[in-house]
Amino acid sequence: MKLLRYTALAASLFCLTDAFGQNTKYQAEAVDRPAIKSRNAFYPSNRAPLKPQYFVKLPVGSVKPGGWLLQNVERQADGLAGNLGKISVWLTRKNNAWLSPDGKGDWGWEELPYWLKGYVSTAYLLDRKEMIDESKLWLEGTLNSQRPNGDFGPVVERKGKRDLWAQMLMLFCLQTYHERTQDARVLDLMKKYFAWQMTLPDDQFLEDYWEKSRGGDNLHSVYWLYNHTGDASLLQLAEKIHRNTANWRQADNLPNWHNVNIAQCFREPATYYLQSHNQADLQATYRNHQMVREKYGQVPGGMWGGDENSREGYVDPRQAVETCGMVEQMGSDEMMLRITGDPFWAENCEDVAFNTLPAAFMPDYRSLRYLTAPNMVVSDAKNHSPGIENAGPYLMMNPFSSRCCQHNHSNGWSYYAENLWMATPDNGLAAVLFNESEVKAKVGNGTEVTLKQETNYPFEGQIRLTIRTPKSVRFPLYLRIPAWCGQPTVQVNGQDVAVDVKPGQYLKLTDTWNNGDRIRLNLPMSVQIRTWTKNKNSVSINYGPLTYSLKIQEDYVRQESDKTAQHDAKWQAGADPSAWPSFEIFPKSAWNYGLVLNAAQPEQSFEIVRRPWPASKVPFTNDSAPIELKAKAKRIPAWGLDEHGLCAVLPQSPVASSEPVEEVTLIPMGAARLRISAFPVVK
Repeated sequence: MKLLRYTALAASLFCLTDAFGQNTKYQAEAVDRPAIKSRNAFYPSNRAPLKPQYFVKLPVGSVKPGGWLLQNVERQADGLAGNLGKISVWLTRKNNAWLSPDGKGDWGWEELPYWLKGYVSTAYLLDRKEMIDESKLWLEGTLNSQRPNGDFGPVVERKGKRDLWAQMLMLFCLQTYHERTQDARVLDLMKKYFAWQMTLPDDQFLEDYWEKSRGGDNLHSVYWLYNHTGDASLLQLAEKIHRNTANWRQADNLPNWHNVNIAQCFREPATYYLQSHNQADLQATYRNHQMVREKYGQVPGGMWGGDENSREGYVDPRQAVETCGMVEQMGSDEMMLRITGDPFWAENCEDVAFNTLPAAFMPDYRSLRYLTAPNMVVSDAKNHSPGIENAGPYLMMNPFSSRCCQHNHSNGWSYYAENLWMATPDNGLAAVLFNESEVKAKVGNGTEVTLKQETNYPFEGQIRLTIRTPKSVRFPLYLRIPAWCGQPTVQVNGQDVAVDVKPGQYLKLTDTWNNGDRIRLNLPMSVQIRTWTKNKNSVSINYGPLTYSLKIQEDYVRQESDKTAQHDAKWQAGADPSAWPSFEIFPKSAWNYGLVLNAAQPEQSFEIVRRPWPASKVPFTNDSAPIELKAKAKRIPAWGLDEHGLCAVLPQSPVASSEPVEEVTLIPMGAARLRISAFPVVK
């Protein structure tokens, strides 16, 4: 069999023998983006004059997660997120403004739709009837709350002006519901609501702090409705939203430095770019992302030092970020991937998902932290302000770890699962985020196919795909090649595909696919070292997409949640705090180590140790990580806790130490709830 080699962006045609002994013609191609010359025939995507999307979101339920991701989603459903309806006072049904025809009630702001975003998505991902039924109770209440003028939901006013922030969140919930049910009432509600928004004078529209910052969420929903209806008047509303939203297009500043606002609002200019076609709008979003990381994000894990708000001078890896900020960043990355096709956003999403988010929770997902940092050696109930900006017990694991993150956290994993696979403009499919999963979607001429993905990624680099189709069908399949992988290989039905595809590109395989066809993508992993020059010349260690942290023995001390809850926590009457304990975590082993590296070849300083896949299927814990690294290190006695009880700022590397060389163990950053992820380097 003859294979024709080609360079990137050039096509290659070659013949393989399928399972039935017939020759099948495959086309392989390395591309930077999918082509946008057409519009997907089966799933709603951008209508003209909006810029075409490079990737198209599949309806909720099209993708079924497996492996460790499914475990996380199920644990959230069985844990805090799935039980908040019985615990949180803001989800009390009696006299709740979200169930009130006049928008009045005791409870009625962001908490309910924050929670419902992840809850309804999880309900459909898992097909859990009891969760679907509970979701419908709130969604039906919302649909029935629309008033004759088009407004709906709680009526919240601040300084005499209507606050629309909570409605922006509920629109996301309704869109998910419509994806699954095609309930026309959702479109009807949104049409009337957006018509009402057009009647509001500019000086009465998006004036409060939260809604003004987050107008991009409102804009996203307007475009969603436009793509379903084609109503051109919605583009006028989009212009109005854009001009009244905070200015996220400044050359060297942001409207505010609140970490959650940044994570979800930095993308507003890129969202409006779909309509403006102004390249400067798209570049503003890229500039926002880069600016934050240049100033406060010289740390591993994909996030930055935000605490509540990023502050000048507070840039050490001990500065933390809200769990809300993590899930909003992942959601923004997923949206930006659809808008731009740029695999950069998939890389950042994985960085946050694998290295920062898992450690924000207890493994059973019954409590979480408000703040988590790359270097975090104590997780207690003390007030560490002003070392971190927040004054209160914001570092401990608590089911009531501030009401925003308590309600908002679960959409991180559920939205991630929904976006593992995406449709493409040429009626194909793309594996953009790798995880064990199964996707069912229409492709090619409208044939519904199923692709099963088997892998323990990010703990292994093999991605095994099997196609199930009722008949032969031709369509393109895109596989993202991660930026960290220098020598990927691919096989189709056991035969090597010769392709010059580079890191940060997509491998496009086009074929008339048959039932049972198999694709194997190999992404070899290696140790890579990143130096954070602007943060004391510290280093972080990666193996494939995983960043590694010092393994610190963790001592969990159970506390009473009703006595350690945040000041804004409110329990429902009858809730049992003892069923939802809080935990402080203290180190039982030394943590103040600097790495001893081979100066000529630092990547040779580490031994890779593979362990059995955990029986629990939960790899993100201190003791269950299936890959560890062994390294040489020395203690740095002068580096300890500071006056605020936090890990002191990093010493400048290279740092001297007269302590003996020791062997230390590194585990994935996401598995380490206490961790040192940015290391000093010993002379």
